Amino acid sequence: MISNRDIVIVGLQPWDIEIGSNCKNIAIEFARNNRVLYVNSPLDTITIWKSRDKTSVQKRLEFASSGNNLVQVASNIWNLYPKSIIRSANWIPFTSLFRAINKLNNRRFAQDISAAISVLSFKNVLLFNDSDMFRSFYLQELIHPAVSIYYSRDNLMSQRYFYKHGHILEPELIKKSTVVVANSEYLAGLARKFNEHSYYVGQGCDLSLFNPTIIRRRPADMENITGPVIGYIGALSAQRLDISLLTELCSKKKEWNFVFIGEKDKEFENSVLNILSNVFFLGLKEGKQLPDYLSYFDIAMNPQLINEMTIGNYPRKIDEYLAMGKPVVATETVAMNIFKKVTYLGKSADEYISLINTALTEDSVERQKERIRFARTHTWENSVNAIYAAVENAQKINKIQL
Repeated sequence: MISNRDIVIVGLQPWDIEIGSNCKNIAIEFARNNRVLYVNSPLDTITIWKSRDKTSVQKRLEFASSGNNLVQVASNIWNLYPKSIIRSANWIPFTSLFRAINKLNNRRFAQDISAAISVLSFKNVLLFNDSDMFRSFYLQELIHPAVSIYYSRDNLMSQRYFYKHGHILEPELIKKSTVVVANSEYLAGLARKFNEHSYYVGQGCDLSLFNPTIIRRRPADMENITGPVIGYIGALSAQRLDISLLTELCSKKKEWNFVFIGEKDKEFENSVLNILSNVFFLGLKEGKQLPDYLSYFDIAMNPQLINEMTIGNYPRKIDEYLAMGKPVVATETVAMNIFKKVTYLGKSADEYISLINTALTEDSVERQKERIRFARTHTWENSVNAIYAAVENAQKINKIQL
């Protein structure tokens, strides 16, 4: 374990983000035994031009113009609102020119961070970079951390914005980092091509809502849906889910009912699934309602479409399914390998049918307990301890002074 250290965190998400954030959860866990400076990304010119009237932008502009842009938000955690405004440069077609402007942006950003480090009297800093491959590319050279940790949690090269210059810069940043940690085996493998000190550190999940011991009332919109119920919870996006597989599966198994909880995109809205009598789209639900619906699934599924966007992503919903003891049938990917002992993995509609039949037949109280135990090992404490172990291993091999 690493303790009594000063850690600076930079990344893609601000502290006051409204959705869940791996980086925030990691920061909170770091702060149990260390001091943490959580740095919001600086405003850029195009964001100010396009979104000046947004509350979040107004808030950052207010902090930027005030003398107090460093706020303590929790025990051992300070949040920095950078005063510097950086130039938007991703539109530049040539990476060589982008590098020059990006270096100027990094210097401005680093000045804000260095000022906060001085105010807090941070020493011998550990820099934790949550995939900020552009704005934080030169921070190792500019703030001189004792250790630099690059965190990979999504295959950002599947997105055009990041790929444009990131397919060149991210490998360089990975290579010069002390250690790289990733929340999936797939992403760790990609990083290992450029840095041998690349490690899979798992994923933490807040499973407090998903308590299988609570007796829950059947939701009103599921009262007339009889079993077997095969369910999915999450965004219904054609970029992430295999509509063709689902259409074949639902069409072939009329005696099963398929329930989908989540918001549909246009492709799902226009799909054949909407006219099948055994398919029920129940819409978006509040987070606190999800365990009620999951309780009445006989099988939970994740019919993922395999592409560059999804192949390496950690499927957090699988932990939520398992935490309720549910049998899970999912598409086989590298990222799903860690779940293979407690889930049923396939690729085609026919394989899904066979696996669902098997799962329905062999489910038992003991299997349910095994799934619950497995899901409960995926805590932020365990994930952060794996990050500490990765850093300490790199230290021993490279004889780094921590």
